[in-house]
Amino acid sequence: MAKITYIEHNGTQHEVEVANGLTVMEGARDNNIPGIEADCGGACACSTCHVYVDAAWVEKLPAKDDMEEDMLDFAYQPDAARSRLTCQLKVTDELNGLVVQMPEKQI
Repeated sequence: MAKITYIEHNGTQHEVEVANGLTVMEGARDNNIPGIEADCGGACACSTCHVYVDAAWVEKLPAKDDMEEDMLDFAYQPDAARSRLTCQLKVTDELNGLVVQMPEKQI
């Protein structure tokens, strides 16, 4: 289980515990956190679960695969270093303390 902090674009913070094996997207969905739409349900077929990972976490996460890189091209104002799709981030104990911020909108 990992505590993950989701920060809405307006600055509202939500700290929730997410079970290992779920994705960061599922943690947001299951806890009714606004700002992550997840239209494709986690299939990495859209960019509506896009977030900006806190800079301190960028190097601690697994690398993006080609499919995630391609989908991020469709995200709203992607950041080459910090943008991730939360459906591609599996929760483990190592993600305890992860902080992600939602963009102004999802497209």
